Amino acid sequence: MAKWLAELGYDVVSVIAAMKGSKDMTILEKALSENRIIITSDKDFGDIVFHEHAKHVGIILIRLQNGTPNNRIKAVENLLANYKDQLVNNFIVVTEANIRVIKPIYN
Repeated sequence: MAKWLAELGYDVVSVIAAMKGSKDMTILEKALSENRIIITSDKDFGDIVFHEHAKHVGIILIRLQNGTPNNRIKAVENLLANYKDQLVNNFIVVTEANIRVIKPIYN
């Protein structure tokens, strides 16, 4: 995913390459400080955002039954084609069936 997005011209940082083993809150704080959107399959980010009201620049939660790299890329490709203007400051859940944009709950 990171390589594909970088090839499209996006400024990408791979957590696996740059922050492997870091706690979710550390990743969220780093992304916020660098004005980055997080793309993840880790549902824990939802808990942090909705239960702890953590601020973020945007989180894209990929929840696919078939999470192969090609399917993940297709899902994000669809997201970028149809929801690019809604990525910032929202929590977005992407499944095979739909894309759900959840507005922030903090001020």
